[in-house]
Amino acid sequence: MSSSGTTASWVSWFCNNRGNEFFCEVDEDYISDNFNLTGLSDYVPKFREALDKILDLEPDDSGEDSDGDSSEIEKLAERLYGLIHARFILSNRGLSLMLQKWRDLEFGTCPRVLCYDHPLLPMGMVDIPGQDTDAANGSVTTLAQVKMFCTSCCDIYYPKQSRHQSLDGAYFGASFPEMFLMMYPEYRRPKPQQFEPRLFGFKICQPPDDNSNEKCA
Repeated sequence: MSSSGTTASWVSWFCNNRGNEFFCEVDEDYISDNFNLTGLSDYVPKFREALDKILDLEPDDSGEDSDGDSSEIEKLAERLYGLIHARFILSNRGLSLMLQKWRDLEFGTCPRVLCYDHPLLPMGMVDIPGQDTDAANGSVTTLAQVKMFCTSCCDIYYPKQSRHQSLDGAYFGASFPEMFLMMYPEYRRPKPQQFEPRLFGFKICQPPDDNSNEKCA
């Protein structure tokens, strides 16, 4: 990562790993601000070691880490970065970075035909990391897994690529799409086009709701 001047930072390395394309690069100043990290130590054991890993700080030489310890710290650093990322993308700077990725279709497009390839946003169903994770094999279950939100039809979908299906939705959070649309309301479509079934060119009547006055054309 950053053992030499030409090597990428840990953050850059992580975000460029295959499967991590949904992440933006969190500014180092944001990560270094203790206020932004409040409460995250409750979810990340060895919090200080994981944070030092993210910031490319040299580990404490008081003890030699085994390969197993290094692997554990790496996984904890990835988890901590995900939680920091969920907070960062609610900031003005984070939103602007995610907007650019959204415009570049880096999150994919809506599979709904009448959304006409409208860009998607990543989001979580829950904000707590690892919630509803399968304890037997450590895999992320469908509730904890990152989902894709369409700002056109306002529905959610599973990620298209299998490499994204192991991402924890808490690394993006349940509030991100709404914050995105509050910051950029011009990207919220007022009413998506709805499919109307027809038979020989005539609109098919649907059973009216009790409170509906809709009549067949």
